[in-house]
Amino acid sequence: MSISPSAADAIDTSALNTIPLTHIDEAGQARMVDVSEKPVTVRQAVAEGFIRMAPETLTAIQNGEVEKGAVLSTARIAGIMAAKQTAVLIPLCHPLPIKKVQVDIELDEDRPGYRIEATVKVTGQTGVEMEALTAVSVTALTIYDMAKAVEKSMQIEDIRLLHKIGGKSGEYVAQTPE
Repeated sequence: MSISPSAADAIDTSALNTIPLTHIDEAGQARMVDVSEKPVTVRQAVAEGFIRMAPETLTAIQNGEVEKGAVLSTARIAGIMAAKQTAVLIPLCHPLPIKKVQVDIELDEDRPGYRIEATVKVTGQTGVEMEALTAVSVTALTIYDMAKAVEKSMQIEDIRLLHKIGGKSGEYVAQTPE
């Protein structure tokens, strides 16, 4: 049995009749949302994620003993660059004139590993949640890439949106996990 690409790509929205999906048209096809009529407002998003590793790997990174070089500064730059490239990486995301990207990497000895937090800000017509989540993801992936010669079993965990402001939906604050 053969399925045409257009039928295979269509999304059945019949079960979601109470929730309008803005990236899906009436025929169930993906589309980019028209934001041209939205007001320009300040929008900011904060995301977090974690990378778990063996204590020996954490020590090697902290002591600058990883062969590839400065793991955390390289990862921070990668996260900033990734936020600026989100529209290239994720289909249907709008390219945005980002005004701020901040990536913080904190030691988490209890995990053990690092907690990554990214803050992205724009004055525009659509939010920057995807940019913040992308920054966190690529920061974690870069730490993994830089330190994989030391440990291949590192785990990237719990990437999520923490907070967002601006836009029609207003403010969102994530609940603290139990």
